[in-house]
Amino acid sequence: MLRAPHTQPAPLPEGAATRIPMQDHETDGHRARKRFGQNFLSDPNIIRRIIDAIRPQAGEPMVEIGPGLGAMTAPLIERLGHLHVVEIDRDLIARLHERYTPAQLTVHEGDALKFDFGGLCADAGQPLRVVGNLPYNISTPILFHLAGFAERVKDMTFMLQKEVVMRMVAEPGTEEYGRLSVMLQYRFRMGRMFDVPPGAFRPAPKVMSSIVRMAPLPRAQLGAQDEALLGAIVTAAFGQRRKTLKNTLREFMGDADFDAVGIDAGLRGEKLSVAQFVAIANHCSGRG
Repeated sequence: MLRAPHTQPAPLPEGAATRIPMQDHETDGHRARKRFGQNFLSDPNIIRRIIDAIRPQAGEPMVEIGPGLGAMTAPLIERLGHLHVVEIDRDLIARLHERYTPAQLTVHEGDALKFDFGGLCADAGQPLRVVGNLPYNISTPILFHLAGFAERVKDMTFMLQKEVVMRMVAEPGTEEYGRLSVMLQYRFRMGRMFDVPPGAFRPAPKVMSSIVRMAPLPRAQLGAQDEALLGAIVTAAFGQRRKTLKNTLREFMGDADFDAVGIDAGLRGEKLSVAQFVAIANHCSGRG
């Protein structure tokens, strides 16, 4: 159950706000697990910058995915009063329970890919805010999972591999533009905020990271009559990037169909805007 808004944030245990791991030995012996994609944020300047970008307000319903060693958890609780977290690592869960009281933190043990964020939204009675340093090895599936709860979310702010963020915000005609770009831009207004170097983590990843903010678009602006069909068409269009739409979408569109929507069948999928993909899907849906 999400807690009622606080007039003042609940105080942290003494010293909690400053318990930010800065060196390997300060992770209290926890070994980062590759299978969970663990890289722990440890640079206090970056942490402050992320928290300032999120701008958490006292009493807001918020959930953090993958709190890890709590680098962002502490300052979030300090500002919110209460926070929900989703964590799969039982060792880290035990540490969180030792460090915070139930009045400050609700821990949901499990896989974020299977977690029902809709339940938190329903309990809150107001749109949920979602934040986290997402595991890079499963970031794309998590983003698609979260998109299913977009109507009940206020915004989402994530740290992701920079390459993934560049794909998310890519424009048509660029090398990065693809299925992820189209499907997320259809549902969200997104903005890349700033980059985070490998040295801000323990252990340091081999890639640059970026912070991205995602705000769901109103349902009235989306436009697709059949979103499952839209997803199938976008997947087909980018399934073989070097082939033209005439080949990749032959299951859905013939020459007359392309003429009807005013789109050149000789183009490749990466040249089409989100609106053009929606037009194709709506044409196919209306055709029956």
